[in-house]
Amino acid sequence: MAESGEGLGTVPEHERILQEIQSTDTACVGPTLRSVYDDQPNAHKKFMEKLDACIRNHDKEIEKMCNFHHQGFVDAITELLKVRTDAEKLKVQVTDTNRRFQDAGKEVIVQTEDIIRCRIQQRNITTVVEKLQLCLPAV
Repeated sequence: MAESGEGLGTVPEHERILQEIQSTDTACVGPTLRSVYDDQPNAHKKFMEKLDACIRNHDKEIEKMCNFHHQGFVDAITELLKVRTDAEKLKVQVTDTNRRFQDAGKEVIVQTEDIIRCRIQQRNITTVVEKLQLCLPAV
């Protein structure tokens, strides 16, 4: 019975130590862990059992969290794959539109050059007509 009485006193102490380990800076863990060995001879074993139980509890919480978010993750990946497909289609469309604009631009450039040549010819003809009109009174 004396051993079970010791165990009852150390369990809350072990829980306190575990909480302290989880909530403090890693530099303070050494003195906290040393306090486990300072108590009773079986305190280390009991602390390890408590630590294992705490680890199992955290593992269960992590598993629950992963299970909870798994479908959301799958949905997000599916959506990303759809976006990727749409982005590839959009890229093809943009490339095609760019090619058509480039082709249309080349045609506009050719027509603009033709207009410039015609304007130059028109200006030259106007200049020649003006010069010839100046020469008419002399003829």
